[in-house]
Amino acid sequence: MRVSSVVILGLSVAGFGQGVVKTKPGACRRMVVDGEVEAGKGFERVIGGGLKVGLEPIAAGWAVRVVPANGPRGTHDSAELASPPYQSLSPLIVSTGLGFRAQDAVGWNPRRFRYAANPAAHAGLLRLYERVTASKTPAAVDEAELGRLVASAPEGTLEILDARLIPGTADQVVAANAVASHFATTAHQIDQPADGKGSELGRLEWMRFRFLLDMPPGMVPERGIKLVPVPCTKY
Repeated sequence: MRVSSVVILGLSVAGFGQGVVKTKPGACRRMVVDGEVEAGKGFERVIGGGLKVGLEPIAAGWAVRVVPANGPRGTHDSAELASPPYQSLSPLIVSTGLGFRAQDAVGWNPRRFRYAANPAAHAGLLRLYERVTASKTPAAVDEAELGRLVASAPEGTLEILDARLIPGTADQVVAANAVASHFATTAHQIDQPADGKGSELGRLEWMRFRFLLDMPPGMVPERGIKLVPVPCTKY
């Protein structure tokens, strides 16, 4: 499926979600959320603005989610919509899927993404996402507008602070080789499989992590959320 060249080429896998950043005067704040997860279990924390961030358990790992703090969630969450490329290799997925071994999943660190900061931003991204992904030849105006909305969304980062894993025995795939370059510098513990037999992709057992989320103007953080000052940026 063809998705916006503006979005895919502008936000490459190697520098996913970073864009062109220019520092401007002023003091902004970033929300800090620490946590840990075990295989098969999830984590979530309300951050403010009617949103919560978390890691949702999926097959062989976890997925970064930014969803409503209360009420039903849609088919596509706010991080997914704001973090192309869609239906492809994504920093939101921490797992041994797509041929990644456990050590590759940990070695892709940190992982940068964006998120829709409010219901209006979410609705705008969803509308364009549906238009662009439904067509083999999406309209250039829709692609351009989607790229603009993505670039203006606040940025988030997932840092893997420590991990326990059973490494995979397969050769590293090309896609993993492009992004999984920090395994050696990420704290980790190697576990042995219970049956003494290895597997091609291995297994992620546990992870300690930190979310860093740019706080958009007007958002009131949830009580207890740690805030750190950062230079304001313009995307």
